[in-house]
Formats: sequence, C-alpha cells, structure tokens
Amino acid sequence: MRYNVKHPQIYLFFLLALVFFSCRQSKKPDVSQIKLDIQIERFDKDLVQFKKQGTLKADELLKKKYGPFYDDYIHRMIGTPDYTGAQILDTLYQDKAYTDLSKEVDSVFPSLASQEQSLSQVFKYIKYYYPNARVPKFISFISGFAVQMPIGDNYMGIGLDMFLGKDSQFYRAIVSSVPVYLSRRFSPEYISPRIAETYAREELFPEKEENRSLISKMVYSGKILYFMDKVLDDQVPDEVKIGYTPEQLNWCKKYEGNIWAFFMENELLFSTDYPKMQVFLSEGPFTPGIGEKNQSAPKLGIWTGWQIVRKYMEKNPEITLQQLMEDDDAQKILSASKYKPK
Repeated sequence: MRYNVKHPQIYLFFLLALVFFSCRQSKKPDVSQIKLDIQIERFDKDLVQFKKQGTLKADELLKKKYGPFYDDYIHRMIGTPDYTGAQILDTLYQDKAYTDLSKEVDSVFPSLASQEQSLSQVFKYIKYYYPNARVPKFISFISGFAVQMPIGDNYMGIGLDMFLGKDSQFYRAIVSSVPVYLSRRFSPEYISPRIAETYAREELFPEKEENRSLISKMVYSGKILYFMDKVLDDQVPDEVKIGYTPEQLNWCKKYEGNIWAFFMENELLFSTDYPKMQVFLSEGPFTPGIGEKNQSAPKLGIWTGWQIVRKYMEKNPEITLQQLMEDDDAQKILSASKYKPK
C-alpha cells in the first residue's frame, strides 16, 4: 500500500482567435482513436446518502464500495487507526461544519461532467505518449481541507473542498493555516492541471535521489511542466500550470534575463545547499531577496527550469518527449538549450 499526499468581441477578432486556436490545437497529436472515458466516483455524495441507513450500515457500504480509499480516508485523512470507521463516521455526521462544507461542495460541483471530460482528454494524451501508463480510479471527497490530491492503491483522490473557488468564504476562515497565496489556486480550473502534475511526479517520473544540485531540480521540474504542456489542453494558461498570478508570470517574462543573471552571478546552479535551494523551489508569496516591494514571483528555479527545457526542445526538435523525460543529464540539457535570456 502506498499513500502519498503532496504535498477557479468583434467578429474579426473572433475569427482571428479561432484561427489562432486551431493552429495551437494542430500541434497536438490525434488521440481520437484512443478509447477512454473517465468517470469520477462521488464518494462525497455517497457519504451523505449512506447516512440515512445509519452509521454502522454506512460504514459497511462505504468500505465495500471504496475499499482501500475508504480505509485511507477514515484512518489517514480525517481520522486515525485508533478508532473504528463507524466511530469516525458518527463524529463526522454530527459535525455541523462538515455538513455546511458538504452543502457548499455540492452547490459548486453538482456534476463533475466537465472535469471528467477534461481528464479523459488529458489521459488520452498520456496514453498516446505512454501506452502502458496505468489510469487510476478517480474518487472525489471532502476532508475538511486536510488533503487535496492523495494517491493510494490504484486511486487518485480529488479533495473538492480545496477547489471551491478562490473567493469561497471557507478559505477566508482558514487563512491562518492556508495562506491566500495558496488558496487563490483552490478553483475548479486547477483540478486537471494538478492531477496531471501529481500523476507525472508520483507515477510516471518520480524524482531520483541523485538530483541534488539546484540545476538538476530546476530541469526536473521544468520537464514536468513541459510534460504538462503536452498533455493539457492548449487553452490552459501557463500561470495555471505553474500556479502563478498573471502578474507574477508577466514579472518573470519581464525580468527573465535578470533572474538568470542572479543565478549565474551567485553561482547557484550547482549548489547542493538544501536551505539555499529551497528559496527558489518552494511555494510562497514571492522570492525573498529578488525584486522590489515583494513583487517577484515564487519558485523562480522551477519557472527557469521550464524555460530551459522549452528552449532545449525548440533547439532540438528531433528529441521526443519520451527521450526528454528519460534524460537525467541536467547539465547537458542546459548546454544544448543555449539558454541565455537577455
């Protein structure tokens, strides 16, 4: 058993937009012949529905239907192994806050049809590039903001309470534990990108322990984002893929040369100093020590790694996605990219 938690015009313009969109779409491979129809199992709805049959029966039915996920949910996400499933359910069913949250989730997600359609397309692209990739079961749930996207025994969970929309009243109430720079991304449009990223990092391309230098970690994350470029719909903006605001993305583009110069001048690329590296790899409202008035974007190492990989693939069109993802030589990728922004 594995259980990992990792860590919303005028006609001429309209016609031009259609042409531009069709050009972008044409870069994607044809996956129409891949038969895949993802259905998200609504554990969140079953949990409420089965309450009518009593706690003991609900525990029995949920255990039978959801197996390993139910055990993880009860004993790892919202409870501990010290209590039985029925005891934890009984506490949950009496919790008014949980009931209110459940009603809010149901109002935002009465149906998951659009998410199912999006995920089906994402995994068609994944299957195109990796035919043997295993498509997990997808199960939606509510954990009271404890877990967003767990991976377990043949399942990926979707914590719907962490995708209610950035202006949800619930996020304002938990700002002390979940800061705004994180909760602003708790919107429905982030579901497919976060699943694609989590699946890539945890299932397809787990990071190797020997990736200890900053440049290795930058290129690794850059490859993950490039993989997302390939499997997500072209309409998904870059800021959603990496989790930036539009202003943060524009800041990175404007100061790309300065960012690279900072890495070079401070001899950071081959550093293995973990605390020093984390400044450029971790989530946050901005990157300390760079830019004025805290206007810099966070995760500048990850964003720069993404640009390096994009440049590498642009300069070397004969390299396939599979060859890129298998290549662990970050220094070679950096050199061959000829990445020198001004």
